[in-house]
Amino acid sequence: MTYFLEYTVPAAPGDAEFEFPHDEINSGTTIPLTQTGADVVHTPALPARTGIVGATVPEAKLEAEQLISHSRAAEASLYYDPSNSLQAGVGTLVSTFSEGQGWQDVQDTGF
Repeated sequence: MTYFLEYTVPAAPGDAEFEFPHDEINSGTTIPLTQTGADVVHTPALPARTGIVGATVPEAKLEAEQLISHSRAAEASLYYDPSNSLQAGVGTLVSTFSEGQGWQDVQDTGF
């Protein structure tokens, strides 16, 4: 897997933001917000970077569109990243997606 899709997931309609506890001591533990003394983080959107299966750019775009269509994301960026990094912005930007406009290829990358 050498392609990654980066996108932002906005909070659901009717919800102003995401809320989740931030507790460095008990990381990985999931409990209801009402039952934790941890600081609560509020954010209107969550960033995501997801691996995309595809041998070619067209295959990766098709797979990425499936993911986008099942999320609330309106925009996304497709990266070619043979290092398989989960860090944002790593790799070569191949194409961007905007709802209603589709894909816009970024310069000829040779992929």
